[in-house]
Amino acid sequence: MKMVLTILVAGGAVAASLAPPDAPLLAAMSAGSPAVSAAADDLHFHIAACYPHDPEAFTQGLIYRRGEFYESTGLVGQSSIRRVRIADGKVMQSAKVEPPHFGEGMTDWKSDVISITWRSGTAFRWDRKSLMLRKVQRYEGEGWGLTQDGRTLILSDGTDRLRFIDPESFAVLRTLPVTVNGRPLAALNELEWVEGAIYANVWQASQIVRIDPQSGKVTGILDLSDLAAVASRDNPDAVLNGIAYDAAGKRLFVTGKTWPLVFELRPGKPSARTTGCAQLPDAKVVGRVLPTAP
Repeated sequence: MKMVLTILVAGGAVAASLAPPDAPLLAAMSAGSPAVSAAADDLHFHIAACYPHDPEAFTQGLIYRRGEFYESTGLVGQSSIRRVRIADGKVMQSAKVEPPHFGEGMTDWKSDVISITWRSGTAFRWDRKSLMLRKVQRYEGEGWGLTQDGRTLILSDGTDRLRFIDPESFAVLRTLPVTVNGRPLAALNELEWVEGAIYANVWQASQIVRIDPQSGKVTGILDLSDLAAVASRDNPDAVLNGIAYDAAGKRLFVTGKTWPLVFELRPGKPSARTTGCAQLPDAKVVGRVLPTAP
């Protein structure tokens, strides 16, 4: 995201810390987080293909619909909503999010695409076919990531809490604290609903977490450090951010801010051929399953 978080909340007390906001996540990966096995194939992914991505796109949200991507980009004066052809990354259609708004995450709802903004408290509803602006709505606080579960919108705001929101009125229906091994996990960013769970980027982390939507517990971690090391090109702002899911094809797509590639991940063991990924001969995606007992 954009701001530095230096306060971590743990055990009911507020403690100033110089640790990064993903410190609980990194701790979970190194302790008590067994590598994924055949018993947990839902977190066993491999890189199946790579597709071109606009290296100027400050990606904030990504969804897959009907064989295309819809993407939201950020930065004041550069924010947009766009429809993108997957094969070559060509922007087929776009709409500008005007200043002073800083575009953030997005999802679809019925015939609309809904996008949010960082600090404006403003949500935009766009017609999905024409990308014409249909409606402007308001919400409290910051907006980082957005997805939907078929009943409600789910919004992240950079804290350790997710908000479940009525898709018509934008009223908050409930909030969900997110924890990893019992510790709050802040800086939750871009979101995607995947097979009954919430997948989330964590700002400045090279991992995606899987969150139980009822308990808020992180039940698994996808470590994409190999992809980030290549795609970020030593740019500290080029962080992993962007998750899209093709439910019919069981494909997970991931990218990042100003990354030149979108990676297609498929479950199971890698096949002999990987399309368009010659620069990643040894890259791997590591899945880790976390204990869910209280």
